[in-house]
This record gives sequence, structure tokens and C-alpha cells, in this order.
Amino acid sequence: MVVDVHGRDLRYFAAVAEELHFTRAAERLYVSQPALSKQIRMLERQVGAALFERDRRHVRLTAVGTALLPHAQRILAEWEAAQATVARVVADQAAVLVVGMSTSPGRGGVLPAIRSRFTAARPGARIRLRQVSWHDPTAGLADRTSDTAFVWLPLPDSDRYRWVVVAEEPRLVAMADSHPLADREIIDFTDLLDEPFLALPDSAGPLRDYWLATDARAGKPALIGAEVASTEETYEALVAGLGVVLLAAGNTPLITLGGVVTRAVTGISPSRFALAWRADDRRPLVEEYVRACELATKTTD
Repeated sequence: MVVDVHGRDLRYFAAVAEELHFTRAAERLYVSQPALSKQIRMLERQVGAALFERDRRHVRLTAVGTALLPHAQRILAEWEAAQATVARVVADQAAVLVVGMSTSPGRGGVLPAIRSRFTAARPGARIRLRQVSWHDPTAGLADRTSDTAFVWLPLPDSDRYRWVVVAEEPRLVAMADSHPLADREIIDFTDLLDEPFLALPDSAGPLRDYWLATDARAGKPALIGAEVASTEETYEALVAGLGVVLLAAGNTPLITLGGVVTRAVTGISPSRFALAWRADDRRPLVEEYVRACELATKTTD
């Protein structure tokens, strides 16, 4: 005999079997006690045997009920797991991860490597890249317009964020090819102390000081030739001779478009480029992207 039992029937049966009390089971299921009793009687007719022994004081499982209970519980648990999996896939299909950046993270194909790992783990999710001005050193993390972001360290309010270093690169100095120091292959930073520098906006906080190498100036303030908030502004200011600028080695192709050269600098630390996210953001989509970044970074090391 084929018995066509619905999930609701098993859920009702399991609730009564676990509570051994129809009224408490009905309250747990948010149904009336008469409706629950009726449903159990219908299930017993389908099974062809009594599942419970009832009297005015007690409810007990019969041998058939005892045999059925672990199977019912396992089926219900598997169905709950299936529902959770389906819900995750549905959520992923509607999910968009916004990745902020102020500098392209090209660097040896890291971005495509991260994307391929992320989409393999979350095939329904979409990534939206968002270009952010240098006015915001967090690339959208601070105002929550980005979920993760490729940033330069150090970050302002660094305790608010976590990060994975994607690349560590020497800092070079860029200048107009007509600059008096342009004929040197290597320049000591002390020879740049009296040069006007291009600076990030004040809103960049500690990152402005970092790209001015304030810690290597022995207390001597930097001379600011101009403020820049994009690669294009930087290039135009360099060509115009408004100052020199420090940049990561990986960004050299963005600046040396004609009329600009870069030179190695001694006496300053290397730069660190990172994928960052908010410390309190534990959403699975963010965690999966971070995991993909960690794997991609290890592969490209």
C-alpha cells in the first residue's frame, strides 16, 4: 500500500510525539487542538494503525508511532535543510556585492582571479565595481555605499575595518621628465624634502600623510604644490610641473603617459594595497569575497 503523507502531517505528528500532549503541541504549531486531533486521526487512517494511545491524563506513542518518529524527524530535518539551501540560492540570485575602489587592482590579474573564485562559490551573486574619488580613503566603506573595497593602507579609524593585503609594492616618485632630478635612477628621499609635493585631499586623513611620507621627514612639514583627487588630476599636475608625487610601483603605467617619469626612492617604506571590509559586517556574501581574495592572493604570490 502506498501512503501519500504530506510534510504537514509529519510535522503535526512529530510535535505531538515530542510534547506527548495535544494542547501543548497545538500551541507550538499555532493551530487549534481540535484541528490537530483531526489531522492526527487522518494520518492514522492513512498509515493503517494507531500512532498514539490516549486517555484523559496521558498521551503515549504506540509501537507504530515509536517506529515512525525517528523517520519523521529525519525527513523534517532534511526538508528544513533543503529550504535553507533554496533560500540561499534565491538570495544569491538577488544579491549584489558592491566593491569600491579608487585605484584599479589590476596587479597580476588579482581581480579576475578573485571574481572567478567568488562566482564559483556564489554563482547567483553579482559583483558591481564602484569607482570612488580619493576624497574617501575607505572607497565607500565608511558611508556603507561599498560592501568591500580595494584601498591603500593606512585607513582612518582603522579599528572599524579588517583587511587582506593584496600587494606590497615599493613607493616610487613621479615627476615631469624635465625635472632636475629626472636624470637620476635612484633618489634618496632626503633630496626630495624641499620639493613641492602633490597631496591627497585633507579628507584622506592618515593616507594623505602616508603619501607625503611625513614619517620620513624628521618633523619638517611637506611643501604642498597642489591637491589631487584622481589619476587624471595627478598626471596633469605633474606635466604642469606643480610638484612631485609618491606612488606605488604598480600604478606607474597610469601616470607615465608622456612627459612624466618615475624613479626609485630610498629611505621610505613600501606601500600596501588591501581588500578591506567593515569589522562588524559578517554577511556570508562579504565573507565569501574575502575568502576568494585570500585564495587568489596566495595563488599569485
